[in-house]
Amino acid sequence: MSDRTAGLTTAAEQAHRFLTGLDDRPVGARADAAAVRGLLDGPLPEHGEDPDRVITALVDGAEPGLVAGAGPRHFGFVIGGVLPAALAADWLVSAWDQCAAFHSLSPAAAAIEEITAAWILDLLGLPDTASVGFVTGGQGANTTCLAAARHAALAKVGWNVERDGLIGAPPLRVVCGEQAHVTIDTALRLLGLGDSTSVRVPADDQGRMDPQALQRILASSSEPTIVCAQAGNVSTGAFDDFGPIADACDEHGAWLHIDGAFGLWAAAAPGTRHLTRGVERADSWAVDAHKWLNVPYDAAMAIVADSEAHLAAMSLAGPYLVTDPVHRDSTNYVPESSRRSRAVPVYAALRSLGRSGLAELIERNCAQARRMARRLQDIPGAKIRNDVVLNQVLLRLPGGDDANRAAVAAVQRDGTCWLGGTTWRGEYVVRLSFSNWSTTDDDIDRSAEAIAVAARSVAAAG
Repeated sequence: MSDRTAGLTTAAEQAHRFLTGLDDRPVGARADAAAVRGLLDGPLPEHGEDPDRVITALVDGAEPGLVAGAGPRHFGFVIGGVLPAALAADWLVSAWDQCAAFHSLSPAAAAIEEITAAWILDLLGLPDTASVGFVTGGQGANTTCLAAARHAALAKVGWNVERDGLIGAPPLRVVCGEQAHVTIDTALRLLGLGDSTSVRVPADDQGRMDPQALQRILASSSEPTIVCAQAGNVSTGAFDDFGPIADACDEHGAWLHIDGAFGLWAAAAPGTRHLTRGVERADSWAVDAHKWLNVPYDAAMAIVADSEAHLAAMSLAGPYLVTDPVHRDSTNYVPESSRRSRAVPVYAALRSLGRSGLAELIERNCAQARRMARRLQDIPGAKIRNDVVLNQVLLRLPGGDDANRAAVAAVQRDGTCWLGGTTWRGEYVVRLSFSNWSTTDDDIDRSAEAIAVAARSVAAAG
């Protein structure tokens, strides 16, 4: 096979067809995994096939199982779209095929990470001396940051966890709000700290950690402690009160980590920046790029104020590897060695939006969340269960949990939009998230009507 571009034209044509039809296609998938397997499965060919034929067959088989997650009416989870510049840059990442681990393997990748990291710190109002690692998502970011926190907390009591492990280590306490995201629990499990060992701080009706309760917990023990706070509750969008939380952590010498997977971007917009007041006082931060920044999967940032702790936790060790004394070896900031240049589409997204464009995107999506909440309140018996302070809306329809589950299923079957459900304070509720650059007010109104129709049909069916 000598043609390096074989299949690319076919792939571009198929991608163009998908993207130009994205606004109008049903948002949910039309087939499950079993049906897709039926179209794509079979014995591995004895002889290789033509790339154009492979791509065409792949598209034909996968297409019924594709979700229009990048489209303007996908309101499930917190799913961003894909900015055109970020998508184009992501294609270049694959074409260039650079290993972003070491400066010697790709000076371009190292330089773009440094530039993009500086832009992100500036946009989010974080210390310009903080170190940034480009990871896969919120899970990778929380794990990386908490690894740095584990190093620093145990180093204070004379224990080198990277060298000596956790067997025989001094006790280490982790404190989280009772509404902490599940990726915090998984990170603790991966780090050998246990996913059920954290002390849980009571939260209010919006999921915000109680700072006074945190103060009492921190005062109850002198063990080295890591505190996990939240910028943007995944259900309500609420923010912890970072000022008094940081005060308590400073007083008791605790490391403060902030999980800001989507909510931390609020710092980049004048209309929402107040929600992040005090966030710069933390020791580490996690933030996704494939959510509100609308970068293709996967991309996120692990940000650590103490770069020495970050490097101590993540640096690649090996007898044949020598760290570049002058240039950035990016592997030293993330758990991976071989990896793609995922900072490239982040760079492209930020440059294509600019400071004002990013702020406009964030504020527009927040306004759309408020618009949707107003429209949904017109449904008889419906109640909005959260204060819509950001981009999240929780809707409780009449008729109990089963009726709300049935309404979610009916909306998903209809295909006008896609939303999910969750359990909030003991009730099953409808959850909607708004973080797509291409969503319009017309998409909001059209989707609100589809939700109302589903609610009426469920009510009529008893």
